[in-house]
Amino acid sequence: MMRASHKQPGFLAALLHRLAGIALAIFLPIHFWALSGALNDADVLDKFLKVTDAPLVKFAEGGIVVALALHMALGLRVLAIEFLPMRERTRVAISICLAAAFAVGVLFALNVI
Repeated sequence: MMRASHKQPGFLAALLHRLAGIALAIFLPIHFWALSGALNDADVLDKFLKVTDAPLVKFAEGGIVVALALHMALGLRVLAIEFLPMRERTRVAISICLAAAFAVGVLFALNVI
């Protein structure tokens, strides 16, 4: 059963914003661990780079780029809601944020950016 608040257009945006934040919170410690390994030992970096050649990891890289773009775009949406006078264009704002995030992900996957 859906609560009334879950039927609001902004609920999806808030949910996606939080899920993207969780994905980034999982990714960042792994990323920092890889960077520290690279700074301390070149062999560790070589081993890590071999792991990143796997297709699943390549797919996850695209996903993390989409999550980063989505988190940024929806964060800007939150700032706009907080500080700009207009309130009810939520569906348009959500659509623009989603489109921008996925466009960045597709451009990344195609090696355009």
